[in-house]
Amino acid sequence: MIALLSRIFIKNNSTYTDPVVRRAYGQLTGIVGIVLNVLLFAGKYMAGLLFCGKFLAGTISRSIAVTADAFNNLSDAGSSFITLLGFHFAGKEPDTEHPFGHGRIEYVSGLGVSVLIIVMGAELFRSSLQKVIHPENMEVNAVTITVLVVSILVKIYMAGYNKRYGKRIDSTAMKATATDSLSDCIATSVVLLSMLLYSIGGINLDGWSGLVVAVFILMAGVTSARDTLSPLLGEAPDMEFVHDIENTVKSHPMVAGVHDMVIHNYGPGRIMVSLHAEVPGNLDIYTIHDEIDLIERELKSKYHCEVVIHMDPIAVDDKKVMGLRKEVEALVKQMDELLSIHDFRMVEGPTHTNLIFDVVVPQGYPKSDQEVSDEISEMIETKWTNYHAVIKMEKRYI
Repeated sequence: MIALLSRIFIKNNSTYTDPVVRRAYGQLTGIVGIVLNVLLFAGKYMAGLLFCGKFLAGTISRSIAVTADAFNNLSDAGSSFITLLGFHFAGKEPDTEHPFGHGRIEYVSGLGVSVLIIVMGAELFRSSLQKVIHPENMEVNAVTITVLVVSILVKIYMAGYNKRYGKRIDSTAMKATATDSLSDCIATSVVLLSMLLYSIGGINLDGWSGLVVAVFILMAGVTSARDTLSPLLGEAPDMEFVHDIENTVKSHPMVAGVHDMVIHNYGPGRIMVSLHAEVPGNLDIYTIHDEIDLIERELKSKYHCEVVIHMDPIAVDDKKVMGLRKEVEALVKQMDELLSIHDFRMVEGPTHTNLIFDVVVPQGYPKSDQEVSDEISEMIETKWTNYHAVIKMEKRYI
């Protein structure tokens, strides 16, 4: 259904990285989610509207698990509405107060969905616990069974399309909705099983089934909250994206290396990239600048991101400097494979020679910057008595 609707309502519907197309998919899936969840909560029995289905089935059967599952669908409709609003506001153009756009609103909406799921799960747990303490007889009927079976099928479909299109447009909110739909499917299956056990063997597991449903809902909410909080706090970029950027830049013959890459995520489709490109120091600066401009435009067109590239000149024609760089790199790697160097320069003097370079250490490295610097300096001065290391320590942000 989503594929058909996208062909009808979304122009260039296969261009998933286009912000306009991405926003349209988010709004479309949000609307479909609202409609399906509302139908599951309240429809008309026999006429095909499942809207009242679960709620009436729960009331008729006096089952807390079925009734709770119905209100879970109502909360899902609210979640889809929040997601829809998130995509709408995230698509607003940048303004003077938000020069990088409003893309992170989508993450906020995803967090709102997660909180709603957790609150619903906690309330369901409380109600189900009361049913465990004070159980009541249930009435199993065709209405209840039919509605539960249809609900499971609908939720499988919703989980499928949210997961599929969430991956295609890289939407945290849609991935959270897919997880929620899958947990709903499992939870409703548990409710259906408890109804069948009561019908066949008279075993009343209604309250316990409600508790199981509540646990599934709570787990889905916590998982969803964790997934949406991470980009809000500033998670590390996808390494495949990092490698793609590096390979694209280094595919230009004029670029000898890439370092100091920083990637800022201001929401899906709103990525800022800055990096340093090592270029030959003996070439004309205007020629190099033109090449860097070309690379920036290529990256923007290919990956839909804003890019700023700083040029770092290196002595590619000085065999002595390049040879020393390789030897120093080997010493640093001998110390730890996680460390790397760049911006290597050599300044010769009458009494000693300065080897000037930057050392990059990963976040959370067990040794302090001073300890790393002192250890590398000692290794260099032990190997070359007339060489002195001038080291600048940096952190890795990818």
